[in-house]
Order: sequence, then structure tokens, then C-alpha cells
Amino acid sequence: MTVPSVLAELGVEPAGLLAEFGLKPTHFDDPERVLSFETRSLLLARCAQAARCPHFGLLVGQRGSTSVLGPVGFLMQSAPSLRAALQIGTRRFRLHNPSGSIAYAESGSFCTFSYTILGPGHEGDEHALDIAIAGMFIVMRTLCGNHWQPFEVRLAHSRPRDVGPFRKFFQSPVVFDSDETALIFRGQWLDQPLATADPFLHLLLTQYVRDMELVPDEDLAGQLRRALPSLVAQGHATATDAARRLGLGARTLHRRLAEEGASFSQLHDESRYSIARQLLSNTRMPAGQVAARLGYANASAFTRAFIRWSGMAPTKWRASRRRVARR
Repeated sequence: MTVPSVLAELGVEPAGLLAEFGLKPTHFDDPERVLSFETRSLLLARCAQAARCPHFGLLVGQRGSTSVLGPVGFLMQSAPSLRAALQIGTRRFRLHNPSGSIAYAESGSFCTFSYTILGPGHEGDEHALDIAIAGMFIVMRTLCGNHWQPFEVRLAHSRPRDVGPFRKFFQSPVVFDSDETALIFRGQWLDQPLATADPFLHLLLTQYVRDMELVPDEDLAGQLRRALPSLVAQGHATATDAARRLGLGARTLHRRLAEEGASFSQLHDESRYSIARQLLSNTRMPAGQVAARLGYANASAFTRAFIRWSGMAPTKWRASRRRVARR
């Protein structure tokens, strides 16, 4: 992240603020030194507050490049088509960011390229989402050229007072309080050959990334935790859908999860609870709409599930979170 430079540009001395988190500006010079997602979110919230800049995350994100994704980013660039590149990103994004998941889905003539935070929400998540969507926009421009433009940009957090910086950067309609953080674009781009395609480099990078995946290996439950958020968003979160996404049969999926001491229903429940908390924390979306987003038949079914998860109704949980945030 280019956090220190953005702070300095906004008139905030970086060293003092970063010291509050036990960090030095040089921490961000080493890509191998990764902050926990919670610390990162809290840091971004503090930076935005100190700089009096609600779109701090957007400023950080728009200074990124595909190289930020490391070998996975270069593997995407060397792919033969946009579809192949997005498939690579979906499968291997965890090597870059184990706290998030990206996915793409085709629906009619449009495609959705989305990002999901894995785990419960934290203060400052809206800035992390802004960094992600700006980075995804830059990746798409790198792969397709500067003439690529999204049909719509969606953000799963509340609308800021000033939306100008978002409209200026994306040059497209921006929808806040959405049920997903995503770029919507025309599907005709998917089969577009990439100008950066390089078959030989792609072969070498594929082997290199495969070697990276061997240490450490992610168990099936971990893979499923990454796949489920996008499947829930698409309304295709059955065990059969999940097994197909992971290249398995449904019976094999259930058997291997049982061997790991897990179950599909448990992980599916976990994913829905995580998404529910994020939407209730970061957006003004009505609880009934959150229920529909998660695939519940009605708000009452969602409320019963949320009480089982958290011990309180979603509206009460949301109110308690807002009281904590105001302190």
C-alpha cells in the first residue's frame, strides 16, 4: 500500500500516525510484510480520520498496479484472454490476499467482477473495499487497454457525502449501499485476446504459481470458504454448485469435508453470517434486502437465523455496532 505517501500528500506526517500501530513508513516498502486484515482496516480508518479524507482508500487504491498482485498478477497478464485471466485471479487470489476473495460471473450480456472480504466486518472496511475496487479497475484497464470502461461500479458500503472523487476516477455510474463490491461490464470483453499475452511466459509462471500453492496447501474447507461468498451472491450456493466450482462431484465434496471435520451446511451458514454482518455494518441496506441477498425466503427466516448466530435480531445488532462506532 502507498499509505505513507498518500498521508504526506494530504498533509499528515506519516511516521507519527503509523507509530500508533507499531509501524514505520518503511514497513510498506517490503511486499512480504503483510498486516492482518483487521489492523489494515483500523489503520485505514485512522488515516481517513487524520487526513479528513473519506475517500482515503480510493486514493491509495488508484495508485496501484497489476504488479501489486505479484506472480498472480503477472500470470493474469500473460493469459490468452480476459476470461482466462479472470479465472486465474478467482482461483489463485488467496496467494496474494488470504483475507479476501475475487470472482467473476457471467449473466446474459454482462459480467460481474467482484471482491468479498472473508470474515466479520471491521471498522475501516469501507476503505479496504475502495482499495480493492480501484485495484480491480486498474487490473481491467491493464488487461483490456485504457478504452475499457465498466458499465457500472458497485460498492457494498454507505454513500459518502462527496461522491465526486469516485465518479471522477471511474468515469462510470457508481452505486453505493450495494449488496456487492463489483465492476459490471459487457461480456463481449471476455474473449478478447490480451495484448500482454505471452504463451511461454504463461507456462513458466503457471508452474511457479503452482509451486507457491504447495506451501502451504489449503484444505478443502478453506477453498470452500473462498468460493462460497461469490456463489451466495449469484444465488447458486448449493453443494452441487460449490462442488462444480471446485472441480469435484457433490459426493466427493461431502466426503472430503467430513474427513476434515467440516460440513457444507456449516460452512454455508458461516459464509452467510459473515456477509450479513458486513452488509449490516457497512451499508444502509434494509434487513429485508439483506435477507434476499443471502437467499432467505423472507425477512423472518433471516431474523431467526441471525438470532441463532449472534443472539440478537439483525436490527438490534446493527444499532449496537453503530453505538460502538460513535464512541
